[in-house]
Amino acid sequence: MILSMTGYGDARSAVDGVSYRVEIRCVNNRYFKAAMKLPEQFQRFEGDIDRLLRSRLNRGSITYALRMADESPSAACRINQNVLDEYARQFSDVAKRYPLVRIDFARLLDAPGVVQLADIDDERLAAQFKIVETLSGKAMDGVIAMRKAEGEALLRDLRVRCAEIRGLLENVRKRSPGVVGEYQRRLQTRVQQLLDGLEGVNIQMHEDALAREIAIFAERCDVNEEISRLASHLDQFERRHALLRRSRVESSISSPRNCCARRTRSAASRTTVRSPGMWST
Repeated sequence: MILSMTGYGDARSAVDGVSYRVEIRCVNNRYFKAAMKLPEQFQRFEGDIDRLLRSRLNRGSITYALRMADESPSAACRINQNVLDEYARQFSDVAKRYPLVRIDFARLLDAPGVVQLADIDDERLAAQFKIVETLSGKAMDGVIAMRKAEGEALLRDLRVRCAEIRGLLENVRKRSPGVVGEYQRRLQTRVQQLLDGLEGVNIQMHEDALAREIAIFAERCDVNEEISRLASHLDQFERRHALLRRSRVESSISSPRNCCARRTRSAASRTTVRSPGMWST
C-alpha cells in the first residue's frame, strides 16, 4: 500500500475536570523528525511520546501538540502567606515614611514568590499520561487514515500517468525505425537545394560523405535502450502494484474475523441436519 507523507489527526477528551487535546501533523521528510509542544509538567514524558510516535509513524516531519485545561480545584495556584505577610509589612513601612504613596494590595500578588504553582502529584500525573497515550493513539489513527487515503489517490494518479507514458512510448517505438530514413531524405533534399542554387559551379554530391553523416546521426538517435529501460520501469511498477494488491487481499483473508467466519462455515458444512421426514419408524 502506498502511503502519503502528509497527514493530520486529533483526539480530545475530558476526565475529572481536565480537558485534553492532542494534535499530530505530518509532512514530507525522508527521515523521522518530531517536534513537540507539551505543557511544562509533561516535559518529562517527551522521550515516551517520541517512542510512541516512532512505533507507528516511522517517517516524516511530525509536529505533536498537547493542550490541557485543568479546571479542577487541585489546579489552583498556592499563595505563600508568609511571603505575602513580609511584603505587606515592608510596604506598610514605606507607606508610613511616604504618606503620599498609595499601595495597591492586588499588585502584591505579582511580587516574586507570592503565587506558587501547585505541587505535582506523581500518581495523578502518571494517570493523566495514560489518558494522553490513549488520545495519541487515536490521533495517530487519524494520521494513518489520511495517509492511506492520499496514498490511494496518488496511486490512481500514477497509474493514469503510467498508462499515458506507455501510450507515448509505443508511439516512439513505432516511429523510431523510420527516423533515420526521414533524416536521410531531408538531408539529401537540403543538399540538393544548396547545389542547385550555385549557378556556374559544377559540384557533385558525394554519397560517401552523405552516408557517413547519416551513420553518425543513426548512432546518436538510437533510442532502443531507452525504450526498453522505460518499458521495464513501467512493468516493474505494475508488478509492484499487483504484489501490493495481493498482499492486501491475503492480509484481509488472514484477519481474525475472516478466519473465525471460515471456521464457522467449515463446521456448518460438516454438520448434517436431518428433517423429521427422514427418520424411519
